[in-house]
Amino acid sequence: MSSDGDQPMALPAAETRAAAESARPSAVPSARPSARDAVGPGSASAAARGDGSNPSGPAKEGGAEERARRDGPRRDGGRRRGPRGRPGALAALDLGTNNCRLLVARPQGEGFQVIDAFSRVVRLGEGLSETGRLSEAAIDRAVAALSICADRLKRHRVHRFRAIATEACRRAANQRAFLDRVRAETGLSLDVIRTEEEARLAVAGCAPLVDPSAEQLLVFDIGGGSTELIWIDLSRTSSAKRKALLMALAHGASRSDRARAAAQHITDWVSLPVGVVTLMEKYDYIIDDGEKFEAMYAHVSELIAPFAVGGCAPTRELLSKLQMLGTSGTITTLAGVHLELERYSRRAVDGLWISTQAVDKVIESLVEMNAYERAAIPCVGEDRCTNLMSGAAILRAILRIWPTRRLRVADRGLREGMLYGLIQDGQRRGRAEPSGRRGEPVQADPSTTKGSRAEAGAALDPAPAGEAGRTLDPAPAKDRTPVR
Repeated sequence: MSSDGDQPMALPAAETRAAAESARPSAVPSARPSARDAVGPGSASAAARGDGSNPSGPAKEGGAEERARRDGPRRDGGRRRGPRGRPGALAALDLGTNNCRLLVARPQGEGFQVIDAFSRVVRLGEGLSETGRLSEAAIDRAVAALSICADRLKRHRVHRFRAIATEACRRAANQRAFLDRVRAETGLSLDVIRTEEEARLAVAGCAPLVDPSAEQLLVFDIGGGSTELIWIDLSRTSSAKRKALLMALAHGASRSDRARAAAQHITDWVSLPVGVVTLMEKYDYIIDDGEKFEAMYAHVSELIAPFAVGGCAPTRELLSKLQMLGTSGTITTLAGVHLELERYSRRAVDGLWISTQAVDKVIESLVEMNAYERAAIPCVGEDRCTNLMSGAAILRAILRIWPTRRLRVADRGLREGMLYGLIQDGQRRGRAEPSGRRGEPVQADPSTTKGSRAEAGAALDPAPAGEAGRTLDPAPAKDRTPVR
């Protein structure tokens, strides 16, 4: 049966209010960071790093650009036009446990054109598993990165954007103090989203990479502090409608009939309380790399096992219809190692089909290396090297439980999902702006978060190099299947 025939699911009023509150787009901040972080015009090296693009020139008093700057963001979901009639810029900011990432884009057809991108390792969750608090050093790093993001939003005269924080902020006892400092020093108000929404946005962001022939979909997102797995049953939806169905998850299940219908296709989801940072810290006491890897792998396997039952059980019939889709720095880095890239290339990695046998081969080779050898790999480096093996242990546990022949790599996820949601907001003219306070603390459950399909439907309510200039509509130019 097509998704169009699904009945909308009724939601409790409290959850509906929470969803509307969480998805509310932010206003452009007024604080301005240090000028030393600005990137000059035509900076090719900055574009290659994924942390800069050509800034706009000075606004002319009384002109279209000045009016856009003065009037601020459009808050009614309308389609404000930018200077010279171009679609207004949108932005999505994701502050994770390990990284701070920003995308600035303009709507283009079903997708969008990226006009600026920024990514910086901030290690916000460093030491969190031991103290339960964000350290001052981690907060300083995060605020510095967020200040750069705030400058980018003003530079591009962004009309509407979302800024979210994930697992590190969910767990931190000093979450409120951190959010208050961010708002005071950068002007940014962060939404600390729940695990359910994090899973949903990851799926929506990866929707263009779904194989039309797949009837079952398992998307996994290996983050710094948590790992989300979400299983979706596509068997009742025609191939032509599957991408749109998944993109609808960019909205909370209370915000449209299409979003409610999409939520009904979620078989199950789980958020594991381990990511590349937290898992590495948990087993940092083990000196031998091989022993440490096996201990991490065994621990994650135990956490995943309760999820691999019922509609998600790895039966032969189900595996024959299943597409595995991975989004995270772990899977993209391993793909780069597999391709023997001299420098990481998003164009080469995003959308890549890679055999699970090839993934295993790469992981085995990395386990046999020491830390210095792994850091010397061109597309790994010191930043990725520290947590690469914990991410590889999580990935191996997933692939051993669901032994498919191949999986697809996605260099996209939460930010793209947020942008799709903002674009859909702009297409729904006349919609009233959700009311309510933003940036409220979200308490994290330290145990594994899990939900059935019915529960997920309700609960889902509540930069790499070369990103600038890319168009995300909808999938890579061609499917690339590895020959090794």
